[in-house]
Amino acid sequence: MSTETTEAATSAAVEATTRTTADAFLAATAARDTARLTELFADEVDWLLAENPVAPWIRPRRTGAECSTQAEDLARYTVAEDARASVDTYLVTGQDAVIMGHLSGTVRATGKSFGGPFALRLTVEGGRITRHHLYENSLSIAAACTP
Repeated sequence: MSTETTEAATSAAVEATTRTTADAFLAATAARDTARLTELFADEVDWLLAENPVAPWIRPRRTGAECSTQAEDLARYTVAEDARASVDTYLVTGQDAVIMGHLSGTVRATGKSFGGPFALRLTVEGGRITRHHLYENSLSIAAACTP
């Protein structure tokens, strides 16, 4: 087997692992399956989600265990029946998956809704998520959290 063929096979395997892990992440997040999310996140995660002091589910996280509870935190503070997310774009290249779409929900304490586009970048190494960078409409979320 040539070096070029070996590199292509390795690249395809890495991308397949990235896609499989990202798919599992999306399914576990939708199901609020903290145990599965804990398995998917690496022990240490490069977590980025712009701080939003009025949104109690948005906070710094670093460990896989902390990251896996984000879905539970979101469920605690928002109305599950009103939660919506749609994916418009799903790109995988190497160890990175970029998922873009729209999300919306309602804050339980205020009854106010939020929504807007999002972009999520996941990096997968060895079948585990080492980077989780989420960009969302933090202004809409802050307004919905404010009485």
